[in-house]
Amino acid sequence: MTPKNDSVRDFLATRRAKITPDMAGIPRGSGVRRVPGLRREEVAMLSGVSVDYYTRIEKGDLTGVSDEVLDSVARTLQLTDDEIAYLYDLARAARRPARTRKQARPAARVPQSVQLLIDSMSATPVIAHNRCLDVLAANLLGRALFDVVYGSPTRHSAAAPPNLASFIFLDPAADGFYSDLDDAAALCVRILRAQAGATPHDKHLTQLIGELSTRSEDFRTRWAAHDVGTHRAGAKTLRHREVGELILGFEELTLDSAPSITLSTYIAEPDSPTAERLQLLAAWTARGAVQSPSG
Repeated sequence: MTPKNDSVRDFLATRRAKITPDMAGIPRGSGVRRVPGLRREEVAMLSGVSVDYYTRIEKGDLTGVSDEVLDSVARTLQLTDDEIAYLYDLARAARRPARTRKQARPAARVPQSVQLLIDSMSATPVIAHNRCLDVLAANLLGRALFDVVYGSPTRHSAAAPPNLASFIFLDPAADGFYSDLDDAAALCVRILRAQAGATPHDKHLTQLIGELSTRSEDFRTRWAAHDVGTHRAGAKTLRHREVGELILGFEELTLDSAPSITLSTYIAEPDSPTAERLQLLAAWTARGAVQSPSG
């Protein structure tokens, strides 16, 4: 039996729907188009393969499909770098029997050296999370900044790490914490979708996606869109219950010694109202208003 992969099918179909004839350089005909984006035959033509061959690919059968063909399809569909990486992850999963796959599971804890590094960045809020968005560690200021996440009822137990996706989709407090909750939700789903491509058989990830899909209609809708990507730098506005609005730049850092862990660092402009509020947050922390980062 020919193997099928629904993730491949849905991903390519949603990407094809986003590319208009104008974007692909195809002259518009006089007839009414039945699909919002490119037709399968148009993708096949632009990718240099037969319609039957591309149809087989889009149905999820990647057996024997070369990297050159994947690259050609990616160019036709104008995939981003993150989307290309996701497509290749799906292809690797389809080509190799499940029993032979070796997957890098999301980290469950941070090495001591990473915790020491985080703690040394005492003037900047830092949290460390894995690719399932479990917050595995923080420095004192990071723990204080994300205090509402640590205290969320979505945290299954005091010993379990808080999960950013669970907080965003299942805790009403997220709407008060994130100034742009829609952006935060979209980013969460893109990260989890990329991780699902890299480790499709990870039980923890599967359980997380299942819980979110069952309990959140918003998550189900976003998940069905098959959007993939990361956001490694930019700006976020957070609203802390003690010090108010914080307009923060952020950078995400990865470590060679722990590649499955991401450090999210939050930076205030010098002499800004946010910098002053971070100093107030540090004072709030010093008074013992929050637990240690491991609490």
